[in-house]
Amino acid sequence: MVDWIVSDGLTPYEEAVSAMEARATAIAEGSADEAIWLVEHAPLYTAGTSARISDLTDPDRFPVHHSKRGGQYTYHGPGQRVVYVMLDVGSRGRDVRAFVKSLEGWIIGTLAEFNVTGELREGRVGVWVQRPDKPLTATGAMAEDKIAALGIRLRKWVSYHGLSINVEPELSHFDGIVPCGISEHGVTSLVDLGLPVTMADLDTALERSFADYFAGELRRAASL
Repeated sequence: MVDWIVSDGLTPYEEAVSAMEARATAIAEGSADEAIWLVEHAPLYTAGTSARISDLTDPDRFPVHHSKRGGQYTYHGPGQRVVYVMLDVGSRGRDVRAFVKSLEGWIIGTLAEFNVTGELREGRVGVWVQRPDKPLTATGAMAEDKIAALGIRLRKWVSYHGLSINVEPELSHFDGIVPCGISEHGVTSLVDLGLPVTMADLDTALERSFADYFAGELRRAASL
């Protein structure tokens, strides 16, 4: 069984990290079931293990949290669905690369529910969408914007941290960082793409597409 948990309101980031770490430890010990936890945070920046300080362009804008997840700087805030993924990678083949591919596929499959074509790019973390409505880039290529980010960490072969999908965040809040170290492309959201999608709509799509990429029956749970 995989507990499916949706938290209302804004979850304090440090509390979320502590709760995730405790749950990952319990899963590894066999005393708790796997879990998917959907939250929103107040505006903040997180620095992954590969973050470069030069990519934090406005350090006083929002709180900055140093994270143990992989990756560089990212933003979390209202209107962005953060999905914390606590799954037993050890019992799912111990293939971290395949696990990340499943996370990417889950994001792409979820976006497809709204007729949005999410794509991967070599050398760029996250999921991207083409923007034919924007001017061509300096190289003459079609503009592309990032709509979802991901970064995980393992504790005794149990994952924590996870992914984020932009529903309707304040996109100017990304201006205080170079998101994931990539400056030549922008950031978008489902609403920015002209889609009247709510957070509840996205949650339903995430839940519906989960089984296409991960084994395990989802079970509604009240809290982590």
